Amino acid sequence: MEMNDNRTLVTSFVLVGFTADPSLRIVFFVLFLVSYTLTLTGNIGLMALIYLDSRLHTPMYFFVGSLAFMDVWYSSVYTPRILSDCISKTKVMSIAGCAAQIFFSCCFAYGECFLLAAMAYDRYVAICNPLLYATAMPRKLCIQLVVGSYVAGFANAVIHTGNIFRLRFCGNNVIDHYWCDAPPLVKMACDDTRVYEIIMITAVGCTVLSTTVLIVGFYIGIVAAIMRIRSATGRGKAFSTCSAHLVSVSLFYGSLLLMYSRPSSMHTPDWDKANALFYTVVNPLVNPMIYSLRNKDVKTAFKKVLGRLITHK
Repeated sequence: MEMNDNRTLVTSFVLVGFTADPSLRIVFFVLFLVSYTLTLTGNIGLMALIYLDSRLHTPMYFFVGSLAFMDVWYSSVYTPRILSDCISKTKVMSIAGCAAQIFFSCCFAYGECFLLAAMAYDRYVAICNPLLYATAMPRKLCIQLVVGSYVAGFANAVIHTGNIFRLRFCGNNVIDHYWCDAPPLVKMACDDTRVYEIIMITAVGCTVLSTTVLIVGFYIGIVAAIMRIRSATGRGKAFSTCSAHLVSVSLFYGSLLLMYSRPSSMHTPDWDKANALFYTVVNPLVNPMIYSLRNKDVKTAFKKVLGRLITHK
């Protein structure tokens, strides 16, 4: 299909990936295969532990398990395609495939924003109102917060995908990236992107800023409550229950803000690839480690389940 000015409309895209060197592509394939295997193993293993050990049937671990479940699907939006492109000679992706990848990427990414905010609220209630924790965080409310996170992610995905693909793309169809991300797509748009930029900034601002304000607000309350604790041991214990969540929030929000808070004109392919790795591959990989390595309850549950398996053998 052609436009009036003889520029051909793009009907498919070619992903450059990380490198064109065949030997390096094999290296990348192995690295991403290992990382994806570890991501699935870590997150599914964490979900299994939470399900099998009754001592982990608390609101805190319900949210941790929900985050692990989301990260399994989130990483699956990107890594299988990366693995395929590493060993495939053709790296063509249709517009429909590109739209689907962006939709599910936005759905899980923004869903995780709201889920992390819900987890911050859970920690706020646990530290500021420990005696009322069980009453203030019933299972019904926890389920509603998780479902609400998915609904909010879905709504954002509809807005972002519709905003991007109302544009027409023409000229060079090569995307210098390893997945079909918005910034490189917008650079090949035939249409004026000013409306796109306004909608993008508004949507990202409303979602990321609102959840950031919620998280910061909850942690101001948490810090105030911790400072009222007289013993240093008590303050350390209270803070340790939030440390994993803080690290996860910093990694996830930091990489998203670096990527999407800048105008499209300021994006470079190498920077976008390196930065996108943190929220597409690294974050789902390290989250189960963050929530388990320094967590005595998870370690105890793991030893208990491992002991059962050894005994049954």
